[in-house]
Amino acid sequence: MRITLSNASSDFAPDGPHIWVGDEAWPVRVVRHAQSRRYRLVFDGARGELRLTVPRRTNERAALKWAGEQQAWLVEQVGKAALPVIVGPGAAVPVFGVERHIDWTATAPRAIRLGDGSLHVGGPLETVGRRIERWLKGQALDLMERESHEIAAAAGLSVGRVGVGDPRSRWGSCTHDGDLRYSWRLVMAPDHVRRATVAHEVAHLRHMDHGPAFHALVDELHDGDVAAARGWLRREGRALHRYRFTA
Repeated sequence: MRITLSNASSDFAPDGPHIWVGDEAWPVRVVRHAQSRRYRLVFDGARGELRLTVPRRTNERAALKWAGEQQAWLVEQVGKAALPVIVGPGAAVPVFGVERHIDWTATAPRAIRLGDGSLHVGGPLETVGRRIERWLKGQALDLMERESHEIAAAAGLSVGRVGVGDPRSRWGSCTHDGDLRYSWRLVMAPDHVRRATVAHEVAHLRHMDHGPAFHALVDELHDGDVAAARGWLRREGRALHRYRFTA
């Protein structure tokens, strides 16, 4: 499999540092570390990127050349993960569990409009991905804030602040003060998966453990099959981190 370095760019290939693995460009995040004495290459399958740690004073081009020469290791690592999806015109991104084709027209309104199988957007080409990401985050916060309060009210519970972030190790969290925080990427999952996650975190307002009483409350609060939602996240959740909104 051919692996080369390239400065070429396209609508969907990364514009920053990247290594070509066959015909696919894989992003490389270069991290300069004061204590580093050698190159260290790590593959982040969840993000779909390579992370290259280098000494603070180093030639980046030389470091990238070294990384590109690690052919056997690269082929093995990237073979374990799906390629990242650079979100932009011609690509597709799931919204509420449904793949939406990104329909971009320069003269169309800049605001994102949701269609049956598409996202309509206009405005500058170079900001399409970032604007879709902001729109998705806004949708996620609005939805999960409302659902958190609705589900909590049904159980006679009180919610503190609700926020969204982009953690890799969890889909939601609940503090002892009653604040809830979710991964905004849940807006890309099917509705029943998102709502099951909200029910899970709301149940923590009463039970901070994962004992039988907690699970019974989650089942009571969720209007669907909790096990099915949990299974979906185990199978498909990692893939939600493939979507990159800036090249």
